[in-house]
Amino acid sequence: MPVEFKDYYATLGVPRTASEEEIKKAFRKLARKHHPDTAANKAEAEEKFKEINEAYEVLGDSQKRRKYDALGANWKHGGGFEPPPGWTGARGRGGQQDQAREFHFGGTGFSDFFEQLFGGGGGMGGLGGLFGQARASGGGRRSPAGRRGGDIEGDILVTLEEVRQGAIREISLQRENPATGDTAVQTFRVRIPTGIRDGQTIKVAGKGGEGLGGGAPGDLLLHVRVAAHPDFQVRGGDLYHDLDLAPWDAVLGATVSVPTLEAPVSLRIPPGTAAGQQLRVRGRGLPAGGGNPPGDLYVVIRIQLPKTISEGERDLWKALKARSASPG
Repeated sequence: MPVEFKDYYATLGVPRTASEEEIKKAFRKLARKHHPDTAANKAEAEEKFKEINEAYEVLGDSQKRRKYDALGANWKHGGGFEPPPGWTGARGRGGQQDQAREFHFGGTGFSDFFEQLFGGGGGMGGLGGLFGQARASGGGRRSPAGRRGGDIEGDILVTLEEVRQGAIREISLQRENPATGDTAVQTFRVRIPTGIRDGQTIKVAGKGGEGLGGGAPGDLLLHVRVAAHPDFQVRGGDLYHDLDLAPWDAVLGATVSVPTLEAPVSLRIPPGTAAGQQLRVRGRGLPAGGGNPPGDLYVVIRIQLPKTISEGERDLWKALKARSASPG
């Protein structure tokens, strides 16, 4: 089934020749502008934020970007994106009923185009591994009551705010039978638990493929992808934030305000702080389940030199140079 082609380069406003740093810079600028927590129109910003994240999910990953670029410009022709001949797409593999169906998700934060190329938890299928797929699988197991239905797999985009406080997401699953033209849509609520991690799976029992001969239905498996954030990088349960610091603050020390997922906190910069040094703020990372302590926030120092200086400032730097001992 054709789906709308997504021009991820246009979404981020960068050329196809953009470097990794240019793509990262464009994402951060747009993500700050359209972040739901700061935008006036939250519903509109949330939709735009998801589009930006989807584009960065692909273009910010060198492997995914190569696969996306391999499509070439020809995939834009016609009314929509059509999977290549011979590619099975989002079809089931767990029995005759599953194999006849296609699945489309709503409310997961990813478009159908993304799911057809990179969905299903990163599983690779079709064209020698060029495309990922949202798929039905795991069926075919027999029991006295019949054959269990296949599991349906997809991806769900989860923001850091949802990781911090948990959420309830409304998800829709559209099942299409190309042989009969029948379409059925189910809508249900999915709980995103506090402290969920990137790569973990949320299981919705009984929402997968239909069983055969009275067999139980399969499950819906949603693979979590934590949305990129303009201010933080995620490593396990810890957050990392790049802090731009003036050279005099690094030398003399300072007290600065740094963002967290809740509210900004004051951080003391010790005198003589070096570029690349990491300062830890305990307990300001991501929450952990099971009563475990939360992760930490690491502030990574980036010393920024002034791009232009006046003649008076130049004289001061020369005087400082003359009076200072050589480093090392």
